[in-house]
Amino acid sequence: MKRFFSFKCCSGSSKVVMGDVGEILMSVLSTIRVPKPGDRVHKDECALSFASPESEGGLYVCMNSFLGFGSQYVERHHARTGQRAYLHITRTRKAKVDCNDISSFQWDGEVRQESKHAADLKQLDNGLKIPPTGWRCEVCDLQENLWMNLTDGKVLCGRRYFDGTGGNNHALLHFQETGYPLAVKLGTITPDGADVYSYDEDDMVLDSKLAEHLSHFGIDMMTMEKTERTMTELEIAVNQRVGEWEVIQESGTTLRPLFGPGLTGMKNLGNSCYLNSVMQVLFTIPDFQNKYVANIDKIIDEAPSDPTQDFKTQVLVQFLSFITVEIKHQIGIAPRMFKALVGRGHPEFSTNRQQDAQEFLLHFINMVERNCRSGSNPSEAFRFLVEDRIVCQQSQKAKYTQRVEYIVQLPVPMDQATNTEELQEAEQRREEGDSSAPTVRAQIPFTACMAALSEPEILTDFWSSAVQAKTAATKMTRFASFPDHLVIQIKKFTFGLDWVPKKLDVSIDVPDTLDLSALRATGQQPGEELLPEVAPPPLMTPDVEVKALPLHPLSAPVLDDSTVSQLCEMGFPLEACRKAVYYTGNTGIDSAMNWIMGHMDDSDFSAPLVLPGGSSGPGSTPTESLSEEHLATIVSMGFSRDQATKALRATSNVLDRAVDWIFSHLDDLESMDVSEGGRSAVESEGGRDPPPGPRVRDGPGKYELFAFISHMGTSTMCGHYVCHIKKDQQWVIFNDQKVCASEKPPKDLGYLYFYRRVTE
Repeated sequence: MKRFFSFKCCSGSSKVVMGDVGEILMSVLSTIRVPKPGDRVHKDECALSFASPESEGGLYVCMNSFLGFGSQYVERHHARTGQRAYLHITRTRKAKVDCNDISSFQWDGEVRQESKHAADLKQLDNGLKIPPTGWRCEVCDLQENLWMNLTDGKVLCGRRYFDGTGGNNHALLHFQETGYPLAVKLGTITPDGADVYSYDEDDMVLDSKLAEHLSHFGIDMMTMEKTERTMTELEIAVNQRVGEWEVIQESGTTLRPLFGPGLTGMKNLGNSCYLNSVMQVLFTIPDFQNKYVANIDKIIDEAPSDPTQDFKTQVLVQFLSFITVEIKHQIGIAPRMFKALVGRGHPEFSTNRQQDAQEFLLHFINMVERNCRSGSNPSEAFRFLVEDRIVCQQSQKAKYTQRVEYIVQLPVPMDQATNTEELQEAEQRREEGDSSAPTVRAQIPFTACMAALSEPEILTDFWSSAVQAKTAATKMTRFASFPDHLVIQIKKFTFGLDWVPKKLDVSIDVPDTLDLSALRATGQQPGEELLPEVAPPPLMTPDVEVKALPLHPLSAPVLDDSTVSQLCEMGFPLEACRKAVYYTGNTGIDSAMNWIMGHMDDSDFSAPLVLPGGSSGPGSTPTESLSEEHLATIVSMGFSRDQATKALRATSNVLDRAVDWIFSHLDDLESMDVSEGGRSAVESEGGRDPPPGPRVRDGPGKYELFAFISHMGTSTMCGHYVCHIKKDQQWVIFNDQKVCASEKPPKDLGYLYFYRRVTE
């Protein structure tokens, strides 16, 4: 790739006399500054469009703010800021991808980034020299999956995999004891490189000084030969064994590359395939197109001085890159600014680690909600109401509650597999040590999944306000409204009997059309009595006969911190862990774990713990200290100011938590005792209509499939995502920047399915 640099000077005048040259030059130089530590230099993409150094006209980098602008917007920036000096960067590609070579359209591992430790890595002068062969773990004598720490030369075994294979975690334990960050996998070293892992960055990385670092311990990189599979090869091998790799990526057929408007790929920035797949689907939905593309002039004109930090601007830039790119070959768009913005401040999405596409979809919807304070809200296309009907079996009285959802989580009843005999035979052969036993995928009918979703759930520990005691109850879930676009998640990721995460290898005959009309909620039935609105009694702890937890607004529940910590270390949300310990009366890890496994599907599973008649566990927030910006954000979503106030009070004025809380406590909001203005709910109803709830659309429950996202790998923490989208009656596969016409879309192996309403 060739790079060219030049400087552009915007004089602001069409004529410049010689006597003014020195004066203009000094004026220009006065606006130039040197980047400081922490300054981001945007030399790869335009802040207001999809232009890059490879685009026609190249990229202009402001020498004061270091923002990049395409040729279409550089004059605009000069006119608004008076900046005159820009670095002009152009790039031309020397090599061309053979679009007829299908091997170039297969995923070959995630893009790795240079480690922050590589340039200045500390290496101990301990005289240690590592032989070229014959390695063993210095702790357990394992002879495979060995990693050499690049700081002290220790050779230790790698991590233990989910299935019990791999190593004994000794390399990881060594890092935890010493803090030495980088290790290289022995057996993968060749003159071209090796597998290098950064424990501190928790990812596979690049080490530009690897040859120097290896030489320190007597290893000549240029003479080494590969004797073990790389981590990428191991992951692909797992995918190939279960057949996901070939089927999902359609590797057995010749795929025709596509390009042009609506067919633009997205480059993988390092484990960013989850983001690429989700955004490809969202950009096809009219609500998102109308929100941003229809307002392009307004958004650009109102963009702040640093457009890279403006949500609306960056979403618009990504939209434009998808629908207006005119190219004759597939180059892909690199969404660096967009990824940095949507992941900023998030503990997971701000990293380069692989993530759950479903969690990212909800995270992005949450960002859209917060940034749509006026005008249309495209996330309303997914929003729907769910009605839960709980009937006390002893009194036969019922309770109705509604909650907002954006995704339908569909359970996978493994006991309903139609090929049980084949599964049992294959499992028996594997247990007998038959290495040639075939991999058999469970065939689960979609109707069985829907039946598992809609069938009554038995609640054995329900506190009935009618009988003032715990008793059995049945819970029925139905749709109180049907959204314009329905998202279905197949719950493939679960826990084994040993609490180890695993992925269900299943094939589900997901239909092209769907009719959910029979699952519409009917509300209170004629003659049906409702359960009294009475709060349950205080929690009884096992050490005291009657010990009510403190309910003062500034008090907190008494919880066993050690049990909460153990649950958090297993990866469960903090608030869910606190609730598990609270509702099991501090009776230990086993009962708390059972509570968690029984409530993981609850809509408020990770919402803050809210005590009866009180506030959330950490305490409440006085009205006068609530953020007006947070209040305005929640009000813009269709809730009243009183409701927004209660949500923020219950969550210590944390906006994200308040949004989650308000959507999972709609029934609480409807029975607010006193509003912010001091009027009771009854008094308020006399003078005006009840406070509005979240805006939801409704219509027929008939849908057609238009997209699905598939995952390859053993868990959401690794692997790869691709998406298939139906465009003009043709299925198209989007595999990062590679876009092709799909011949055999693997609709039975998807993870997230996207349906749109069928209008008659």
